[in-house]
Amino acid sequence: MSDVEPIHLHPTAELAERVLLPGDPGRALALAQWLLEKPLMFNHNRGLWGYTGKAPDGELLTVQSTGMGGPSAAIVLHELATLGAKRAIRVGTCGALNGNFALGALLVAGEAIAADGTSKALGAGERVTADATLTKALGAEAGKNPHLIVSTDLFYEPNPQREHGWRAAGAAAVEMEAATLFAVGEQLEMPVGCVLAVSDLLHPQGRERIGTEELEQAAQAMGQVALAALS
Repeated sequence: MSDVEPIHLHPTAELAERVLLPGDPGRALALAQWLLEKPLMFNHNRGLWGYTGKAPDGELLTVQSTGMGGPSAAIVLHELATLGAKRAIRVGTCGALNGNFALGALLVAGEAIAADGTSKALGAGERVTADATLTKALGAEAGKNPHLIVSTDLFYEPNPQREHGWRAAGAAAVEMEAATLFAVGEQLEMPVGCVLAVSDLLHPQGRERIGTEELEQAAQAMGQVALAALS
């Protein structure tokens, strides 16, 4: 991995037109180290670390954490767009709602059920879609068909009836930010896509969690897929 200083802003760092959006600041740092040549930190406001560097294709790429949940993600994407970002892909984790996915598997989200408050406040209907071009590119890179997912404000609160309804609607997984980011992208006419790594399996009898090493491997693969889709 490249060397990068995670605690100091760099005066020459700049925002790229293409952006990866992990929720976790630690994952932003890891993705910057995996994907970028000599990444420079350009933001650490509110603990939301952001890095820019040259990707293997020779073009600049920014990796900016959004924090957890729709409200934070909406603010971050709006501000990135104001600063010049043109395309963005959410790279995060999700809980699989059916048995078709293994821990660490990648999932391309083409559409999200808006079960969160932020996307509804932004005017989203029951469902909100990702950008079609980015979704097609992500699917081609990951070798996956796009899936319907759910974005919610409560990730760890057990609610079998709610989860049953999501499964019945055809949702493959649940997470917290995609619907909001899709809604903001639609408002701003900014292409936004989403690729997720399965970190949890949600069974009727309980939850199964991925191991640390396996999650790191899945996150690295997810970053490579997202970068290739933006290239």
